[in-house]
Amino acid sequence: MRSLLSRAIQIDPSFHLGLTLVVLLAAAEIFAVILHYASRSGAGRITTLQTLPAALPRAAATVAPPPAAAVAQPRPSQPATVATPLPSLAEQLMREGVQLRDRGDTTTALQRFDEALDSEPDNVGVLLEKAKTYDAMQLYDRANEIWRKIRDISPSDSAAYRAADQRLKLGVSSPGAAVEGAPAANAPPAAAPPRDVAGNPEGPVMAITEVQTSQTPDPEAETNLALRIGIKKQPGVAIDHNKVKIYVFLYDTVDDNEVKLTDADVSSEWGTQKHDWTEANPEILMVNYVRPKTPHPSASSSEAGQKSRSAKGSAPESGRRKYLGYRILVYYDDKLQAVQAEPGRLLQLYPPPESPSTP
Repeated sequence: MRSLLSRAIQIDPSFHLGLTLVVLLAAAEIFAVILHYASRSGAGRITTLQTLPAALPRAAATVAPPPAAAVAQPRPSQPATVATPLPSLAEQLMREGVQLRDRGDTTTALQRFDEALDSEPDNVGVLLEKAKTYDAMQLYDRANEIWRKIRDISPSDSAAYRAADQRLKLGVSSPGAAVEGAPAANAPPAAAPPRDVAGNPEGPVMAITEVQTSQTPDPEAETNLALRIGIKKQPGVAIDHNKVKIYVFLYDTVDDNEVKLTDADVSSEWGTQKHDWTEANPEILMVNYVRPKTPHPSASSSEAGQKSRSAKGSAPESGRRKYLGYRILVYYDDKLQAVQAEPGRLLQLYPPPESPSTP
């Protein structure tokens, strides 16, 4: 029995060899499977890493370039505007003065020219217009002063210099210097004869800016004329208008020989209601002279409506009277400021007193 059992549990060596081969084959197969799956997982990770850099530029390309429409769209062209310089204050005042002179308001025109010269004293354009205005008013003495200044400050090759030089030469030329028989068509127009005006119209406080005489046809009067007198206060001077006294004397010739105060009807009025030189400067005083055709019953002297002297009880003067001229005296605070007369010999016949007590 023992021998049978021992034979029954004895292991064959070939069995061990076969079993070992089977185990080795199984292990090899398992290792191959593990290696196969390991290589696939590694390759998947490598391709994933290699595709990531290619995706980054694609995202950047959508952000970096600006929209093509914003670059290519042109802006609408705007018309070029050139700014024109504004005229200066002097030029504006000069234009206003020329317009006023063209309308016949020479007094206000001169005021505008003076205001322009206050800002630009050597403005040749303003000086030219002011000189032309004085020529239009037949105030040749004042005009010549301005023409001389224009000639002095202007270049010798400028149009202003030539105009001033020609004007001054025409002003001093004698009307009778032309040769007899010369063709008048080619001759330049003769300058108006200068007025015989004398006096000093400019004072430290007050001044006489203009005296214009105009005659009006009147069938009922032998002579009907008016004097337009401009009285101004000097710039920058404060005045009390109650201290201003103005005397206007009108004179006649008797039989073209003797000079006497007029006995014609004389009246005066201010151009403004206040005439205190606060709203208007200069102020305008209008003086009217009327000599009727019928004999005047009284022989009264007048001082432009301010003074009259009655001739009651005296016989009317004989002789034919004719208007001669005027004499204007302006006082401020009883001190003589300005005087002007036409003709000038009236100042020699009647010298102006320094005080208005005995004008």
